[in-house]
Amino acid sequence: MKYKVLIFFIIGICLYLVDTAMSADEDKNIFVSDQEILSLISAWRSQVGRDPTDDELARIINNLIDEEILYREALLLGLDQEDTIIKRRLAQKISFLKEESIPEIPTTEELNEYYKNNKEKYYIEPSFTFTHYYFSENNNSLERSQQALKALQDNSKVKSDPFYLGKAFANEPLRNINTNFGESFSKELMTADLVVWNGPFESTYGHHIVYINSVNPGYIPEIEEVLRQVEVDFLQIKREQAVKGFLNNIRSEYTIFINPDLKF
Repeated sequence: MKYKVLIFFIIGICLYLVDTAMSADEDKNIFVSDQEILSLISAWRSQVGRDPTDDELARIINNLIDEEILYREALLLGLDQEDTIIKRRLAQKISFLKEESIPEIPTTEELNEYYKNNKEKYYIEPSFTFTHYYFSENNNSLERSQQALKALQDNSKVKSDPFYLGKAFANEPLRNINTNFGESFSKELMTADLVVWNGPFESTYGHHIVYINSVNPGYIPEIEEVLRQVEVDFLQIKREQAVKGFLNNIRSEYTIFINPDLKF
């Protein structure tokens, strides 16, 4: 009986060794698919502008094989464990795969529905065409700008300070004006009169007197005017939803343990 147990034990060891050897042999097999080669050729063509020569194609495939060998050896050494960069890259890759699972060409109905529910995102803000004289806050800006406004009303010449963005602006969006001049200046501009000198308006840098030539009022465009941007935004939303949906579906399969006593 003891001999039979020993024989079964030896047979079990032999089967385990054979299975391990076969698995090890399988780990040493590298199969380069046609799709991989075609993808490499396509990437080369996009970057270089032509098809690779035979020698270049051989180098491309050899590089792929070298990369695969190094990848497998790194896995055998456990180099993928506890590596934040690798985890992040793999997480990004599966996110890309889920994002690519959605159709790349949305229907007209989908785009119209999305635009209908998000029109405020495509509001085209007012823009202004104006000229200004600038007076530096370091050089008595308020008093000088008041004197300059009176001089212009009397058709006299004005001496002002140079402004780093220039003197004249054409169809300048309100957002840019707010960024470059400050919120106070923008509010004054919104209520100023056309084709007369206004001011002084205070900015981040001092004071200004301003001549507004024209104003393009803000409006919500028809979808045809912003169709390309609507399509880009719609696809991005769908990609994000695809990743979130994937996470929501599999999250319940995981049990998360966090040390409740961890101090930060």
